[in-house]
Amino acid sequence: QMQLQESGGGLVQSGESLRLACLDSGTAFKVDSMAWYRQAPGKQRELVCITRGYTTDYSDFVKGRFSASRDYSKNLWYLQMNDLKPEDTAVYFCNIQSRRLGSTGWLTFDDWGQGTQVTVSS
Repeated sequence: QMQLQESGGGLVQSGESLRLACLDSGTAFKVDSMAWYRQAPGKQRELVCITRGYTTDYSDFVKGRFSASRDYSKNLWYLQMNDLKPEDTAVYFCNIQSRRLGSTGWLTFDDWGQGTQVTVSS
């Protein structure tokens, strides 16, 4: 199982930026996908973006404003969030689906961080 730890959330004003980080435990897993989700109060968790290989797909509501990246040397995944809006207020989670080869075959994992709060005031 991979341990994930988000950081970087906070309170900002509309139009400002934040960069979230997700630190993975760096164990020898093959990463199939890395995603950022968010969950606003009273709403279901929704996908923000998902990275598979070198391709990232973004949900329409963040296209052109959010950008995902990775620092391989530090086991860090980033979500750069620009031009934030009050409707971006939510708890943001990172999620990694990975696999490793065990003695009987591939073992799959679906790991989540604990979440980091982002609050955007108008």
